[in-house]
Amino acid sequence: MAAGKRSLITAAVTVVCAVTVLAAPGTAFASPSPTPSPAASAPATPAPGASRAPQPSKDLEEVRQRLEKLYHEAAVATDAYNAAEEQSKQQSAQIVALAKKIVEGQRRLDQLKDRAGAAARAQYRTGGLPPEAQLVLSDDPQQFLDGTGRLLQGQRATKGMLGEMARTQEDLKQYAADASERWRQLEANRKAKEAAKQKITQQISAAEKLESQLEAKEKARLAELERQAALKAQTAWLDTGILKDVRAASSGQGKQAVAFATAQIGKPYEWGAEGPKTFDCSGLTSQAWAHAGRPIPRTSQEQWRQLRHVDVKDMRPGDLIIYFGDASHVGMYVGDGAIVHAPRPGRTVTLAGAGTMPILGVVRPDA
Repeated sequence: MAAGKRSLITAAVTVVCAVTVLAAPGTAFASPSPTPSPAASAPATPAPGASRAPQPSKDLEEVRQRLEKLYHEAAVATDAYNAAEEQSKQQSAQIVALAKKIVEGQRRLDQLKDRAGAAARAQYRTGGLPPEAQLVLSDDPQQFLDGTGRLLQGQRATKGMLGEMARTQEDLKQYAADASERWRQLEANRKAKEAAKQKITQQISAAEKLESQLEAKEKARLAELERQAALKAQTAWLDTGILKDVRAASSGQGKQAVAFATAQIGKPYEWGAEGPKTFDCSGLTSQAWAHAGRPIPRTSQEQWRQLRHVDVKDMRPGDLIIYFGDASHVGMYVGDGAIVHAPRPGRTVTLAGAGTMPILGVVRPDA
């Protein structure tokens, strides 16, 4: 039993905890390879010394969309990974607490058993005679009567002790059952994390492979297409007049959160990272608010689910803007229509237009 208790505590304490949420845009796509020109539009054999034709914009736009889709799917998988990780942390803590209760309960039960044994031995020493016989055989009836009073008190105490033993045993059974269930959930989350990790790795590897196939001029053109797409989305968002009523000043904690987040600008994105050298999107926002003295959920989906929702027109610096219908990305509003966020693998923490991605809604940590 002692060995089992030690192994339970050891296993509980050594549960691994890590990782977080990724982010990026997403849409559907076509083949990353260039579309060949029709045979009639070019000679069958290139002229000697002819340079390679530039990548058609249409094909690069498809590449841009494909990259967005791959990184978005990686972001979704990362949120699943981080959700499982957060649950694992909670379950690990619960298992440790249950293990301590089991150890303490067993210690208490052993003490009660020792007391019960002492009571049984005392009864044996009296010969087990009924009180009437003991009175007849007693040389000092008054002493016997005094002893009888103490005996009745002892009987009541023994009855209470036996009841406490029964309750302690039931508690131990329940603790063991709860611990077993937590272990089952922990194993399910371990499998979910592993599956999500594989999905993240696959999507990021596919995106990196796609980008590696581009030449330097194509990469430059792709970057320009991304900039143009972001500018177009931001302009369309601003043209709605969405910011005309956004005037709210940040709170004291909001200012601290913004100061922390903007101080991280230039640091690399890394999925699952919470700083201090690298961040993912929700790692940045959760650490910023923790630095401001307001702990918030670790993942963008839980930030969306648990924090107070506010209207866009009421948002203020420090509020979090949640993106995409699946809440797979988050940035912190810093004012003037801008956010600070950790975009995706290969990028760094940066400022961006708040409307460059589809907005799901706004949440306020210090509501």
